[in-house]
Amino acid sequence: MKAIRDIAECVREAGGRAFVVGGWVRDRLLGRDSKDVDMEVFGVEPAALKSLLRRIGRVGTVGESFTVYKVWIGGFDGDIDVSIPRRESKTGRGHRGFTVAGDPFMPVEEASRRRDFTVNAILYDPLTGEHVDPHGGCADLERGLLRAVDAATFVDDSLRVLRAAQLAARYGLTLDPATIELCRGIALDDLPAERIWGEMEKLLVRAAEPSSGLEALRVLGVLPKLFPELGALVGCPQDPVHHPEGDVWTHTKLVVDEAVEASDGLPRSHRTTVMLAALCHDLGKPATTHTVDGRIRQLAHDRAGVEPTRAMLDRLRVFTIDGYHAREQTLALVDEHLVPSHFFKDRERITDGAFRRLARRVHCGLLARVSRADLLGRTGAARRCDAADWFAGRIRELHLEDGPEPPILQGRHLLELGVPAGLEIGRITKAVYELQLDGEVRDLDAARAAARRVLAGEPAGVDSAVE
Repeated sequence: MKAIRDIAECVREAGGRAFVVGGWVRDRLLGRDSKDVDMEVFGVEPAALKSLLRRIGRVGTVGESFTVYKVWIGGFDGDIDVSIPRRESKTGRGHRGFTVAGDPFMPVEEASRRRDFTVNAILYDPLTGEHVDPHGGCADLERGLLRAVDAATFVDDSLRVLRAAQLAARYGLTLDPATIELCRGIALDDLPAERIWGEMEKLLVRAAEPSSGLEALRVLGVLPKLFPELGALVGCPQDPVHHPEGDVWTHTKLVVDEAVEASDGLPRSHRTTVMLAALCHDLGKPATTHTVDGRIRQLAHDRAGVEPTRAMLDRLRVFTIDGYHAREQTLALVDEHLVPSHFFKDRERITDGAFRRLARRVHCGLLARVSRADLLGRTGAARRCDAADWFAGRIRELHLEDGPEPPILQGRHLLELGVPAGLEIGRITKAVYELQLDGEVRDLDAARAAARRVLAGEPAGVDSAVE
């Protein structure tokens, strides 16, 4: 807080007044921590503001045309964005289609009117401790209500529809009926993929119960506009024996909530991948739903879910996250999400080799978590996770939680045996690796012996060598 007060003191000495605004104020009122700080300065011209900020810390310009400065102050862990009040006029499509004009002498109530929701339009004076609340945001926070500040300007930024869903989920807020109607009337066809994904990732990863955000997307009319694959889950029936909770949409919402706990402790890239897989795991059910002998069947829905998942990830432009192949793994998790249950049912016959080969296709540690969420995302007697627990135990025993076994036999070992560089190297290492996956080769000596048998044109297996 010292850095914030230092800025406010300098502004006051210059004849102005500085407020903290936006999410930091909202989070503080809710008893939550927030690192990034936004400040709005009234009564000081832009040039003078930049000069006084330089007396406090290092200053960078985020938006010179509408005067936003980023300030770095020693000892403060986070960013401080400092701006002057501004007016925004919609002049074109998309988030760049605005004409912005700064006005340091704009009244506080008018300046705060451009914000999206009342809970984000509260100002805090760090020198007096006063909250300035022109639009009733404090009362809305107490009531747990998410309400648009200004119906006339709210619709100018279509991203606010997605923000409504993710904020409702993250803060446990109820959507104001009038705000719902505003959102339902916004087309959303001007939103770039990265902005859509930015809000969806917050919904999935930062909310304690993402299901409330998903339901908000349905209520706000977002699904048919942006996520038709999810919209198809609404009303899609399931076998009540295995899914007494209801349709696929209801099941999916339960699963994403379970996935929050299942992915706890993972790095962002892995956690986000688990949440995406939980969201998409049953996208193949609408296309595979049939009634056979009076029962609802959805055979091969795991494989059928891959293409709609791919289509959705393509639209969102989700590829890698922090260098991790999130898209590739999400597709694999959808494709393989039933394997833990299948292995469990046939556990007396499933070999270690089957697990080792599975680990080459999918991240088994994440698969165990997705399976657990899937099995717990049900109600009644169907809610049990014996299969996921057994699967998780087996991959731990085989050390496959974080990836497949690396090949014991490397190309350099074959070069040492006199094998010339070329295609033959790949053929031999592949043959020996298959033996390794089956458990017949477990150390380098055995791998070299198997390689010699392959070179000699003999059967490479250990049993055949004994014979």
